[in-house]
Amino acid sequence: MSRRKPRLTLEGHELRPESLMMSHGYDPRLSEGAIKCPIFQTSTFVFESAEAGKAFFEIAYGLREQGPGEEYGLIYSRLNNPDLEVLEDRLAVWDAAEACAVFASGMAAITTSLLAFVRPGDVVIHSEPIYGGSDYFVRHYLPRLGVEAIGFPAGVPFAMVADHLERQIADRPVAGVLVETPANPTNALVDIEAVSVFAHGLARADRVPVVMVDNTFLGPLWQQPLRHGADLVIYSATKFIGGHSDVIAGAVLGSEAMLVPVRTLRTFLGTMATPWAGWLLLRSLETLKMRMTAQMKNARYVADFLLDHPKVMAVHYLGSLPEEHAMQPVYRRQCLAPGSLISFDVRDGEAGAFRFLNALRLVKLAVSLGGTESLAEHPASMTHSDVAPADQARMGITPGMVRMSVGVEHYDDLIADVRQALTQV
Repeated sequence: MSRRKPRLTLEGHELRPESLMMSHGYDPRLSEGAIKCPIFQTSTFVFESAEAGKAFFEIAYGLREQGPGEEYGLIYSRLNNPDLEVLEDRLAVWDAAEACAVFASGMAAITTSLLAFVRPGDVVIHSEPIYGGSDYFVRHYLPRLGVEAIGFPAGVPFAMVADHLERQIADRPVAGVLVETPANPTNALVDIEAVSVFAHGLARADRVPVVMVDNTFLGPLWQQPLRHGADLVIYSATKFIGGHSDVIAGAVLGSEAMLVPVRTLRTFLGTMATPWAGWLLLRSLETLKMRMTAQMKNARYVADFLLDHPKVMAVHYLGSLPEEHAMQPVYRRQCLAPGSLISFDVRDGEAGAFRFLNALRLVKLAVSLGGTESLAEHPASMTHSDVAPADQARMGITPGMVRMSVGVEHYDDLIADVRQALTQV
């Protein structure tokens, strides 16, 4: 199966991504006419000849360039697998990316991408807050490799922090920038275009900083970072792309050239997704637009209810961003919809948040997001518990904050559950 698949057209009509999710990258004739891509649950693949095996390894290990029309041959499922190749082709459609690499988890995607570009003595810039696992990796693990992490706040115009960042960087080489927008769990925005211009302006003769955007919160439907200057877009595919809370996976997308070091390191770290995970994600992509649209519409109703409730102190939801907010121009330019994540602060701090969470009946008390079911959690003590309390306060993660991922249930039922749980606050 070829890794590169052109966007399909019908007599000059360009097909939409949701249509391409049914067939793009897969030829039923290669699998006994099966309408759906089978699960290629195999560790290794048989070569037609020793010469073919040699040629496949030369390309896979970067010993030579792939020739015109030459297939990226199947070798071993740690390197490539039909399910994963079809998945990568289809994922690339949403972000209009040249290439994609899928991983065993979102954290595998983030850590492999960062490690592919950093060297001892480098600086990595990152927005704040970011997911707790990412925060730990950049602030506690990368320093062991001689890489310093420098953070900047999300939710403010980047021009307000650029000069300060430049002074902190001094004359040190910058390997890359990790941006999470909207931020987890505050929904604060980062201007991808402004960050990309700044980072690429720090280029040296032999290196250009790589701008990586964790796009998990809005997914490929509601934000497309590559269109705004990012070099790589990263997903925890566990979330909206998987969408059923039954698979762990990650993905990285960008240009063919940018994916080479990421894919190469994935081979040697062994962070590739499994065929079974790939098959589950192929199933999920067929309903991605329907699910994310339904979730986004439901979230608007829930957010409107929370905005008017006397026990809710603040609501952090992109659809409620005031017109006069400094990041409103970024939202209009960068986001296609507000998504389905809502964070809100309730009365009485952690105690109030715990009473609310414990009283929920339809909404499940669990971490993760983007599944068909609605979930709620307490960021300060759960997903971001590794972040020091002082840093949590600086980033806007309050003891009374609840993060809710709105699912596909009926919005009236979700509001009824939230209403009764708030009586306990």
